[in-house]
Amino acid sequence: MEEKTLNSARLYEGKIINLRVDTVELPDKKYSKREIVEHSGAAAVVPLTMDGHVILIKQFRKPIEEIIYEIPAGRLETKETPKKCALRELAEETGYSVGTLEELVTYYPSPGFSNEVIHIFVARDLTEGTAKPDEDEYLEVMKIPLEEALKMVEDGTIKDSKTIIGLLMAERRSL
Repeated sequence: MEEKTLNSARLYEGKIINLRVDTVELPDKKYSKREIVEHSGAAAVVPLTMDGHVILIKQFRKPIEEIIYEIPAGRLETKETPKKCALRELAEETGYSVGTLEELVTYYPSPGFSNEVIHIFVARDLTEGTAKPDEDEYLEVMKIPLEEALKMVEDGTIKDSKTIIGLLMAERRSL
């Protein structure tokens, strides 16, 4: 079932992604091309308050031309662990710091064309602080009852996959 890479050509190198095209030999000895988006990976965090709320980010996303709700998340920096990334992004985007952080799940959002991996954590025992988002990030921090956020998943208001997975896994973990 595995494919053998015969050649790899980098077409684009960017700040967030790289694009390469691999020529592969298939199991039946035929050949094909694979367009692959390389990504350093990301970490996301479901911040849960003591009173049963979740902290979400509301922001505009240019690729989809839409304002969406998301859990705090960001790209892994060079040699940064997923846990450190989750803590950094939570503090930058929301101002909250964490008492406990537990990994919920690690998944591939689009393995058909990308090597991106996302690590999702749940944060508890939060302490409120001041957000310091990146200079090109315009965010609104929302504190929503977890049950309401889960209804927003069901009714299609929340469409972001990492947020859906994170909320559902956090709810399941707390059962």
